[in-house]
Parts: sequence; structure tokens; C-alpha cells
Amino acid sequence: MRIDARGLRFDVITGGPEHGEPVLLLHGFPQHAGEWNDVMPTLHVAGLRTYAMNQRGYSPGARPEAVEAYRLAELVADAAAVLDALGVDSAHVVGHDWGAVVGWALAAGHPERVRTLTAVSVSHPAAMAYALTHDPKQKARSAYMALFRRPGVAEKTLLALNASGLRRLLRGVGDDARLAAYVDPMREPGALTAALNWYRAMSRTDLAATGPVTVPTTFVWSDRDVAIGRAAAEACAAHVRGDYRFVELAGISHWIPDQVPTPLAEAILARVRPAA
Repeated sequence: MRIDARGLRFDVITGGPEHGEPVLLLHGFPQHAGEWNDVMPTLHVAGLRTYAMNQRGYSPGARPEAVEAYRLAELVADAAAVLDALGVDSAHVVGHDWGAVVGWALAAGHPERVRTLTAVSVSHPAAMAYALTHDPKQKARSAYMALFRRPGVAEKTLLALNASGLRRLLRGVGDDARLAAYVDPMREPGALTAALNWYRAMSRTDLAATGPVTVPTTFVWSDRDVAIGRAAAEACAAHVRGDYRFVELAGISHWIPDQVPTPLAEAILARVRPAA
């Protein structure tokens, strides 16, 4: 379905029982709502209603040109506005990669909208800001962001030679068909620039300003994640005031929803329905 919110039009994949508890699924870079395709069926069987949105820059109808339009506050406001348009007062929020950043910030700034939070792969923004400043290993892991923040150069690098840069970045998501499902939309005019604008609009000030999370929270991290190291992952606990669980997956890379959808779905359900 398409949702009009904040003067933009967002594509949203819906599924599950119409009156089930709502779950908002937020994707990361350089993917889209389809990264939840293998996670959602387990949630549907459990009676949950899912809403997987293509976020700002990823929905063709929600692709403003200005870099400032992709600051974290705008991304959080989009998620809240889509919930409003759906008539959902509060939802269980699940986010991967950049979607996790939005989820953390939404839960911190608008706890009344978030029943529970399951953040996947990327740490609480303040934990990331601290790690980027104080942990040399995390700074090295995040060095790719310097390229992503260079207009034109990043696009050329990632799309050259049949998008070989994007393909290398996504190594581990699955077979050729799954890889193409993520790469092909990024080759559409303006799509990759809009996605990269999330990085270009990012500031450590915005990240560090994200407050503590008071809602029940699970952070799912994999020990072979090339982007997020253990120091940043374990620092999340200091930024959660509600019930908190840290789920570590062994031998898995950054692409958790694609690689291990069932264990991830089980972690989500354990958070949504802890007594089950």
C-alpha cells in the first residue's frame, strides 16, 4: 500500500492478521522493506500485523533532494507519521542497520509510540557516537562512511562495473536473485544518492543527543558484523532504562534478517511476548 504522510508518499508492505498487534519494520542501507520477507511469516503465524515501510529516499514518492531532509529527526518523524496514517497509536518497532538507528531514536524521543523495540545490528546512536570517538577499532570499521559522504564519488564508486561496489558491500545476503533484489532498485535514477544522503546528513551531535530508551528493548548483534564491533554493541546497555536483552548471534555477518530470519523472528517474538 502507499501512505501519504508529511507531503511524501511511502510504500508499505502489510501482512498478518488485520487485528493483530502492530509491528513496524524499518530496513537499512542499501536495502528496502523486502529484507523482512523471510522474517514476517513467523510473526504472522504468531498473530502479529506487520507494516514494513520503504523509508525516506527508498520510496520513489519520498525522495527529497536536500541533504538536510535526511537528518535523523526527519526520519523519526516519518515513522511516527506513517503510524498516524495507519491509525496505529503505538507499535512494536523492529529496525535493522539504519532502521535500528531510527528505531532507537523513535523509542527514546516518543516512547508512547513504541510498545517494544528490537534493534538489529546497529547500536544505540549515543553508544555509536561514543564508540566513533573513543574506540579506534570502531573508527576503523566505520571508515567507509567517509566515502559515502562524498557526493558523486560514492555513487560512481558503488555503481561502477555493474554495481560491483554495491555487490561487494552486500556480500552475504544470499543468492544472486536476492542480491539483485537489493542492487537493482539502487540503480534507478536518484535512488542511491537519496540513500547515501542518510550518511551525508548524519552528525555525531545528532547521534549523541539521542536519549535513553525506557521501553522494553532487545538488541540483536552478530559477532562477524564488519560494521559494528563488540565495544559499540555492548555499550548499548548503558542507554536503556527499561527491560533489556542482548542477543548475540555467532558466525553471522551484518545481514541478519537475510541470513538467519527464523532466529531473528524468535528474538522479536520473545520481546513482544516475553511470557510466551
